[in-house]
Amino acid sequence: MIIGVLKEIKVHENRVSMTPAGVEMAVARGHTVVVEANAGVGSGFDDAAYTAAGARILPRPQDVFAEAELILHVKEPQPSEYDLIQPHHTVFTYFHFAADAGLTAAIRTSGCVALAYETVRGKDGGLPLLTPMSEVAGRMAVQEAAKYNERTHGGRGILLGGVTGVAPATVLIIGGGIVGTNAAMMAAGLGARVLILDTNLERLRYLSEIMPKNVTPLMSSPATIRELSREADAIIGAVLVAGAKAPKLITREMLRDLKPGCVLVDVAIDQGGCFETSRPTTHADPIFEVDGIIHYCVANMPGAVPITSTMALTNATLPYVLAIAGKGWKRACQEDPGLAAGLNMVAGRITHPGVAEAFGLPLTPMDEVLA
Repeated sequence: MIIGVLKEIKVHENRVSMTPAGVEMAVARGHTVVVEANAGVGSGFDDAAYTAAGARILPRPQDVFAEAELILHVKEPQPSEYDLIQPHHTVFTYFHFAADAGLTAAIRTSGCVALAYETVRGKDGGLPLLTPMSEVAGRMAVQEAAKYNERTHGGRGILLGGVTGVAPATVLIIGGGIVGTNAAMMAAGLGARVLILDTNLERLRYLSEIMPKNVTPLMSSPATIRELSREADAIIGAVLVAGAKAPKLITREMLRDLKPGCVLVDVAIDQGGCFETSRPTTHADPIFEVDGIIHYCVANMPGAVPITSTMALTNATLPYVLAIAGKGWKRACQEDPGLAAGLNMVAGRITHPGVAEAFGLPLTPMDEVLA
């Protein structure tokens, strides 16, 4: 199969979907890999490294789309790429359809096979292609909360860990999954007072066992969020409903009860955000203020640390890429139900319940597209 590796064009997105090491493994299995010029530069891989691994370098994205059958991206296709996607393409990337009506309509029109990193399931039921980026985003969320709590960035002027004789900041984390767990560990390591909320009692027991003493796991509810948000110097939204829109857990009305200069970091922004006042931002212009509350809503947080992020992501995606290239998307999905869970659209038909529900569109049963 011909595998195409595109250069990311989202603002300040520096990751790449395949490393030269991955190219070498694909070529050894008989596949052809074409890479858009300078696709890996932001992650520390120049074109010469890809050429040495056996790839061919193509100058434009149009050339990659024209040759490749399996298209690899990191972030969702951008509007300038929509018309390049054809029915014979299998596009494997993060899509986050439920938060983007325009992208959903464009991919439906294209007729391609859309395999979404974020809904692929592992044998344990987890999300193996979301996990590495959730780890990065969770850790970065605390760094950003610490930075924007500084008065020079418009924040409250509080050091997260405090100092001798001065109380630390209070960090409220809503969601105890991968993002929330990593955020809690980072915030705890800085010395903050950390409150982490989840609705799963078993998860809370697990967090109670592994977290340092300055982390308090608590059962989440609307009343608990309202109460604890008033105490917080930073709130990290880390709630995920795979493939569907995130619930709105901090409302516009609640902002008036928060501390002035409180920092909200919405890690769920790819799925529409879990704060009512959230809207996507970029690394070029990462924050905005509503009612005196700072919002950080960058939709591709890991793109700021591409060397770490690219290695973590491609370690997870490469086995799936090789399976799709070796067997074709349909057989690969027939043999791996977890990969099949990544199917969001096939030939204009929506195959993921979260996407269908988000837009009130008909759902095509997975068995039907894999028959």
